Amino acid sequence: MAERIETDICVIGAGSAGLSVAAGAVQMGARVVLLEGGRMGGDCLNYGCVPSKALIAAAHHAHAMGQGAPFGVRPQPAQVDYAAVMDHVRRTIETIAPVDSQERFEGMGVRVIRDWGAFISETELQAGSTVIEARRFVIATGSSPLVPPIPGLDDVPYLTNETLFDLKEAPEHLVIIGGGPIGIEMAQAHVRLGCKVTVIEGGRALGKDDPEAAAIVLDRLRAEGVEIVEGQNAARVRRENGQIAVETGGGRHMGSHLLVAVGRRVDLDRLNLRVAGVKAGRAVEVDAGLRTSNRRVYAIGDAAGGMMFTHVAGYHASVVIRSILFGLPSKARTAHLPWATYTDPELAQVGLTEAQARAEYGGRLELARAEFAENDRAIATRQGTGFVKVMVAGGRPVGATIVGAGAGDLAGLWSLAIAQGLKMSAVAGMVAPYPTLGEVNKRAAGAYFGPRLFESPAVKRVVGLVQRWLP
Repeated sequence: MAERIETDICVIGAGSAGLSVAAGAVQMGARVVLLEGGRMGGDCLNYGCVPSKALIAAAHHAHAMGQGAPFGVRPQPAQVDYAAVMDHVRRTIETIAPVDSQERFEGMGVRVIRDWGAFISETELQAGSTVIEARRFVIATGSSPLVPPIPGLDDVPYLTNETLFDLKEAPEHLVIIGGGPIGIEMAQAHVRLGCKVTVIEGGRALGKDDPEAAAIVLDRLRAEGVEIVEGQNAARVRRENGQIAVETGGGRHMGSHLLVAVGRRVDLDRLNLRVAGVKAGRAVEVDAGLRTSNRRVYAIGDAAGGMMFTHVAGYHASVVIRSILFGLPSKARTAHLPWATYTDPELAQVGLTEAQARAEYGGRLELARAEFAENDRAIATRQGTGFVKVMVAGGRPVGATIVGAGAGDLAGLWSLAIAQGLKMSAVAGMVAPYPTLGEVNKRAAGAYFGPRLFESPAVKRVVGLVQRWLP
């Protein structure tokens, strides 16, 4: 006999978006049911952000062993134990997992059901033998790797981000289809761990990023030995002499392993959204408040389409909690949302790129820029490659592009400035500890005011008058 539950909120998916809603809502007094048919923690913990950054950290240490000569440290070739590297990845996941665990959320008072769910009406959802009737539903089902219909792909073994971290032996030659952030991050990590790597990209690698900034990253990867093939689609995949061959319009690329990293697809197949009156295409259709065509149902994170990042999922959770728990109007904004690619050097973007800002603001747009090569900390650590470029309209930042050491961390300041509508003077007035990379941001803000102060005849006249008349 089916169990029936009545609750305030039913959250579908225990990834970063769903867990944030469940934790916030239950701690503020709402009754919450949380469904998860896969692993608690979702893609980020198990297959994405966490394991990839752990692997990148291991690759950084391997690479550093051969880079000490400029510091007076004799370089030595790294001896990489790939299985031990993957053990480090696994331990990292295991260390973080208790925060996202079923036990923790049940301890908070959340009813956790480990099963897939499907709507059976506009107000009810069934998971296994349990029927949940909720005042509000939150779809937080996330996304999974997109596997394109490349001829021959089904006939060869291939990896995605969901299986890559299960490897125990290093690929001799890793061929990656897809030159976006995932493909490029994994390319650099694996070449630093001693693998040969080829990246095949149908358009421009890191094509969503500022071309000047992306070029710095791609030049570094090529210098480290990554072959990057741009402007060529994978036309066919086949086995050949114990290897995997990827054919493109420009030739054939052989490798021992194949990683498919061409993008993500939203996970909606099981939900039976039509029965719930929820409109969806590639993703769930939502309004500015992340509410669907069924006013009882919200969609957040990857399920809502748009920017597919863990921090965006968390932000979406804060938006719908305000609406669901307090009945207050709440809208999701995108102007201040950052993203980062964790290569070396890192690449980060907040708000509009230069091209987007020029299209929107035209002649009103101004650029402010600072180079890492002029930052004392970057000089001391030999990390002087890169820049901060800020797009400014009406004295306020509308976008920032950062390429260089710690770009992802530096991006947070510009996200704050855009979110709060701060002027460039607020950043210029900041005092950063010396010597830190954070001074690059302040220098960029200073560069905006430099011409106004140092090249203005009016300013020089005023200063001259003041100096003449001051006692």
